[in-house]
Amino acid sequence: MVDNSLHDKQEPLKREYETNPEAAQLTLTATGEEQDDARACNVDIGRAIYEAELHEGAGGPGSGACSGDLLLGALAACSQLTAQAVAENFGIGDEVDISVEASGDLDLRGTMGVDEDAPVGFEELRLDVTVEGDVDEETKAALQKYTERYCVVYQTLENPSGVETAWTFE
Repeated sequence: MVDNSLHDKQEPLKREYETNPEAAQLTLTATGEEQDDARACNVDIGRAIYEAELHEGAGGPGSGACSGDLLLGALAACSQLTAQAVAENFGIGDEVDISVEASGDLDLRGTMGVDEDAPVGFEELRLDVTVEGDVDEETKAALQKYTERYCVVYQTLENPSGVETAWTFE
């Protein structure tokens, strides 16, 4: 019988990364391509293609995800998956139900160029994690600590490294 537990999947990977750190290095890529309508684009992440559009408040159609939605979705997905993985590694994955909600506030005047003093981007981000189940205080604290520590998107937003930009005009 094959055991497909998360622990059994991760252990050989962890051993490999400890002995061969280069094996743990990777580059993820997302490519945006325009559509016929300037208010929408396709984003290809290699394993899936997502459609994004300008937010309705910025002139978009309002029928699909805007880039802010995708950013919040990435934070929610990463936090959800990391919390589930941490709970699984603690041996409580089957004993708890975890849900995550990411939200953020922004002022569209900034991105619309209406007010030079209005910030462009999210002014505040919130991550609300709900854990249902009987968990002792020590495990609750550890679940929060390790979820926040190991969530790639959370850490990227908390400790930004900046963005290296290259433009090519042809």
